[in-house]
Amino acid sequence: MTREITVSGRRVAFDCRGSSSGFPVFLLHGTPGSRSGPTLRRSVLYRLGVQLISYDRPGYGGSDRNPNRTVADAAEDVLAIAEALDLEEFSVIGRSGGGPHALACAALLGDRVQRAAVLVSIAPSEAADLNWDEGMCGSNVSEYELASHSVAAVTADLTRRAARIARDPRSLLEDLRRELTAPDLKVVNDAAIRQQLTSTYAEAVRTGACGWIDDVLAFRKPWGFDVADIKVPVLLWHGADDVFSPVAHTHWLARHIPEEQRDVEISAGMAHFDAMEILPEILVWAKGSTSSEGLRI
Repeated sequence: MTREITVSGRRVAFDCRGSSSGFPVFLLHGTPGSRSGPTLRRSVLYRLGVQLISYDRPGYGGSDRNPNRTVADAAEDVLAIAEALDLEEFSVIGRSGGGPHALACAALLGDRVQRAAVLVSIAPSEAADLNWDEGMCGSNVSEYELASHSVAAVTADLTRRAARIARDPRSLLEDLRRELTAPDLKVVNDAAIRQQLTSTYAEAVRTGACGWIDDVLAFRKPWGFDVADIKVPVLLWHGADDVFSPVAHTHWLARHIPEEQRDVEISAGMAHFDAMEILPEILVWAKGSTSSEGLRI
C-alpha cells in the first residue's frame, strides 16, 4: 500500500514490500520511472529477508515536484522516509537514472547508509576525463544535448513524449526497441518484464512530465556532491553492451570513488535492462550477505 510523507512542504509517495522485519533497502528507480518497479515478487523478498522501499522522485507518480532539484536532493527524501519508518540504517540501490541518486545517499548520509549498489549508472556530465556521450544511443544523446541548450525545448519534448506514454504506456518501449542490443531485447521480450516496465512508465507520467524533465536537467548540471567523498562500500555493476548508459561511465565512477570503498563488476553479454535480472544478487549484497541462493526475478 502506498504511503505519503511531507518533506519540505512536498508530498513524497513511497511503497514498502517484502518483510517488515527484513533488512531495509531503498530501490531508486530509473528515468523515467516510479515506485511501482520493476521489482521482485513479494515471496522472493521474504525469502531474501529484505524490506524493499521504493519512492517516487519529485514530479513522478504520487510525489510533488521539487523545482530546480539537484541529484543531491534525493538524500533528503530518502532520509525523511527512513525517519518515518524508524530506520537507523539501511542500504540503497540505484538503477539507471537512480544510480546518481544512490551515490548521493552514499556520499551525504554518512553511516546511516550501510552499502550502496549502483547499476548501469551515468557519470557526472562535467567529468573532464570522460567522453560523456561516446557509445550512447542517439535518443539519449539528443535528449541530453537538448537539455544542455534549452530548458524550454527539452520541457516541450518530454511533455509531448509523456503525453504519448500516458495514452499508450507501451509506446516508450516500442520507441526504444530499434536501439536495443541483443541482450536487452532478450530481457524486454519477456512478457512479465514488459508488463512491469509499462506499468512503471504509466505511473511515472500519470501527473505529467515534471519528474522526467527534472531528472534530465539534474543530470546535466553539477550533482551537488563529490563521489570522492563516499566512505561506505559501493558496488558498481554494468552490462558491457549497454548503449543507454555506456560502460565507460562506470569505469569513470570506479576511478573516482575511493578504491577501498568500491567493487566493480562488468558483465559481458549483458546490457542495460539486465540490471533488473541481477537484482536478487544485488539485494543479497546490499544486506551484507554473500550468496544469492540462485534467485531470479
